[in-house]
Amino acid sequence: MQHPATNAVAPAATATATGRFRRARMRQMLIAYLFILPGTLLFIVWTLYPLLDAFRMSFYEWNLIKPSTFIGLDNYRRAFNDEVFWRAVRNTFFYVVVTVPGQMILGLAAALLLDGPLRARTLYRTIYYIPVVTSWVVVSLIFTFLFNSQAGFVNWVLKDGLGVIDQNIRWLRDPLMARIVIAILGIWKGVGWTMIIFLAGLQSIPQSLYEAATVDGAGTWRRLRDITFPLIRNTSLFVLVILTIGAFQVFISVFIMTADDPLNRNDVVLTYMYSNAFEFLDLGYGAAIAYMLAALVFLLSIVQIRVLKRKVEY
Repeated sequence: MQHPATNAVAPAATATATGRFRRARMRQMLIAYLFILPGTLLFIVWTLYPLLDAFRMSFYEWNLIKPSTFIGLDNYRRAFNDEVFWRAVRNTFFYVVVTVPGQMILGLAAALLLDGPLRARTLYRTIYYIPVVTSWVVVSLIFTFLFNSQAGFVNWVLKDGLGVIDQNIRWLRDPLMARIVIAILGIWKGVGWTMIIFLAGLQSIPQSLYEAATVDGAGTWRRLRDITFPLIRNTSLFVLVILTIGAFQVFISVFIMTADDPLNRNDVVLTYMYSNAFEFLDLGYGAAIAYMLAALVFLLSIVQIRVLKRKVEY
């Protein structure tokens, strides 16, 4: 028979061990919170607070000339009735519709080529990726020179070199041609990133599936259709969503390459927002435009994920 004192000691020892474990756990959590505290404070001060303040600002007639006045939803109603705003929206959608499929198709093609047995694959991957890490300002200035309407390199090649045109093309003066050139720049600069993501997806596919398909007599196209494309579906969805979000944020290339257009016929949403907020000092209207763009991108991303997401089975 066990002594009663022994029965009393066991719960006390258990309680002491539990208390020590909890204190050790609290110390670990405190250390973790102390490590993330500086980053959290920076996020709150420089990201979260400006976002919330800009949302509040969108309900005001807010400029730097006179005191701000609460006007409710007037800035949003103004945008819905603003023809220049809707022209900027159309230009933005044109950029998205052209650049997103272009980057995905060319990036996937490059990934398929570089995923196979190819000499100097690392060198080719580096060459493809260089535009991604190059400054937007630099490449925009380079393309402005290349497609200059008077002394541009492209016009020189087409007119003086090849003789396929009789007079210089007004690349950046004509609204449609300017949008095409800006889209070409967006595709060229983004193909390398898309290629890297698709390469990661391709290399995650088990080689045994390709070997079994080859044994069954499947050719290259059938292996792509029945194995590669289905198994990189989630990768393609990720690329599609990220590229769409990025395309809606196009700004620097349009701002630099069409800066001398007095009618702003090539404005996209962000350049129109910038001109209202920082050139005309209409900060409330600029904030409203920014939040309308954010809501549009959010809704499109949700729709893309809901429509295209599907479980992949091996």
